[in-house]
Amino acid sequence: MILPRVALSIKQPWAWLIAAGHKDIENRTWRTNFRGQFCIHASKTFDMDGYRYVVMYYPEIDMPHPDSFKTGGIVGMARLVGYVKYSQNPWFTGPFGFILQEQRELEFIPMAGKLRFFPIGKLEVNDDTA
Repeated sequence: MILPRVALSIKQPWAWLIAAGHKDIENRTWRTNFRGQFCIHASKTFDMDGYRYVVMYYPEIDMPHPDSFKTGGIVGMARLVGYVKYSQNPWFTGPFGFILQEQRELEFIPMAGKLRFFPIGKLEVNDDTA
């Protein structure tokens, strides 16, 4: 399978929560005209406060141990279908919420991240591992 040619870098555990299908809004301080599929890049930064928040307020999510999260590479993909400035979705904190669909985990691909949506070139993964 050929992956989307753009990625968005997201701190862990948020990148995993999106790729695993738990979180369907990504909060940003900026809006975008981009629509379509993109790769979820897990930045090298881990948000421990965010991890504790999810463990406390979403006990139904079986969170991996903090040491087991992959960082510094592609961990999944999703489709961005639009953004909102207000939502009752419990994951929304604003000021802009990117609405995500078709989230899925992918086999880890090490890669440096960048700000905003960034080009990653042509990548392929075996359909058995995607």
